[in-house]
Amino acid sequence: QVQLVESGGGLVQAGGSLRLSCAASGGGLSTNAMGWSRQGPGKQRELVAAIARSGSTTLADSVKGRFAISRDNAKNTIYLQMNSLKPEDTAVYYCNAGPAWSLPTYWGQGTQVTVSS
Repeated sequence: QVQLVESGGGLVQAGGSLRLSCAASGGGLSTNAMGWSRQGPGKQRELVAAIARSGSTTLADSVKGRFAISRDNAKNTIYLQMNSLKPEDTAVYYCNAGPAWSLPTYWGQGTQVTVSS
């Protein structure tokens, strides 16, 4: 069983930055891939970024050039650095983990990110 604990959400003005963290307890194959998804008001949940244990990453087109995902394998923790935030980035951000990007098995409780215009 893997537990994911997120932190770092909040309220920020457009153009500002936030850094999200997600610490996983437990690991092994279940945390081979970790990432962030988000769900905005009235929208479907979408993958924002993911990173493999090897360091390979993937980012949604809507955040490329603004967001960066990183990982500390020793701490079983991932980070999402969000720069140049836009109001459309407002959402609940969920950390996830699984054996592959396409198999998110475990989810965190979510952290709210609100970007004001």
